[in-house]
Amino acid sequence: MDFFRWERIEMCNMSHPSEISENVYLGFTPELSSNNGLEAGFDLMIEAHDVANIPDPRYLTKVTALLESGPQSIEFPSSGSLIASELSQVEVFDIIDTCRWIYHITHSQGSEQMQDQARVESDGDIQMITLAPRPKKVLIHCADGYTESSLLAIAYFMFAEGVPAHEAWLRLHCEKKRNFFAYPSDVTFLTTIQHQLLRESPAAKAARLINQPDPGWMARLDGSLPSRILPYMYLGNLTHANNPELLKALGIGRILSIGEPVSWPETELMSWGSENLMMIDDVQDNGIDPLTKEFDRCLQFIEKGKLDGTAALVHCRVGVSRSATICIAEVMASLGLSFPRAYCYVRARRLNVIIQPHLRFVYELLKWDEHLQLKRNQPIRRELEWTTIAREIALMNKPYSRQ
Repeated sequence: MDFFRWERIEMCNMSHPSEISENVYLGFTPELSSNNGLEAGFDLMIEAHDVANIPDPRYLTKVTALLESGPQSIEFPSSGSLIASELSQVEVFDIIDTCRWIYHITHSQGSEQMQDQARVESDGDIQMITLAPRPKKVLIHCADGYTESSLLAIAYFMFAEGVPAHEAWLRLHCEKKRNFFAYPSDVTFLTTIQHQLLRESPAAKAARLINQPDPGWMARLDGSLPSRILPYMYLGNLTHANNPELLKALGIGRILSIGEPVSWPETELMSWGSENLMMIDDVQDNGIDPLTKEFDRCLQFIEKGKLDGTAALVHCRVGVSRSATICIAEVMASLGLSFPRAYCYVRARRLNVIIQPHLRFVYELLKWDEHLQLKRNQPIRRELEWTTIAREIALMNKPYSRQ
């Protein structure tokens, strides 16, 4: 098994391009060597990366003309690269104009000159037909489909749909089923330009939302949402767990705390109900404390939520070791994957955070794999041995380690 290839497969499955607004898609960068037909399906590819400049109106006008001759590509600054306090008003206007331009080219125009229509010459003999330019299909993309492209995707969604930042976060995740990642600076930037985006939005309802107060959870949002591993199971950190209003808005109604209790007011604890909260005590991320004995209890808690139609958040402090181990165990049990493949499955969906179950947890998950095989009346076999898995994971992590 090639860990790098399998992680890429899972990432592509998770962030495959999908429509977030009319004719505007969000996803990973199509590989030029592939035969999946993605490139041929889009008229405009907008690649987000950290050295791109904000397009100006003159450049966009030039691209508009070129679009009539074939597909085009442009660039836009990546998530985390725009700092509200460092941008001039002209640059803010250029960002809003970019959103307006995308909306313009992706929608049929209602103006007289842009509609299909017949015109009769003055002598009445010759009928001239002017065809409306076809609405263009646009892909906002980056290498993994979320790290660099989320800022533009959220800004455009706010503009096109006429919704404030907090609603854009929720609707992209819940309604559009997109997994995306934004930085704290993106939250600041988008809330700063929110009034201007809504004021310029073509959506009729936008104007009355300009002065709508943000929900309480927005002030505590650092840009990232808990990671949706399965439709009924999220993986997150203690900060996510301590934002119960956000969790409710995401449809999360059960909390599984691995070694780290939530800090909620008593009234909040009572409103959730003790049956929806589970705390696994005495499990530190120290390479000594075992988790295997808790697997069945944890997975039963998650399963109860699944049957009730309620998602569960599994968290520890950082969301990379203890809670990630529980999520891997659930993926192995529910999807029938071996440990190495379940590891890559969860790793690809823990957006912009590298899961790192320590060596003891890796060994316990290998034994859990054997346990599940016996349960399925299958012969025990390991796809890879413990030492090989540890080495492959270390190689995957090497590009992210400090030199």
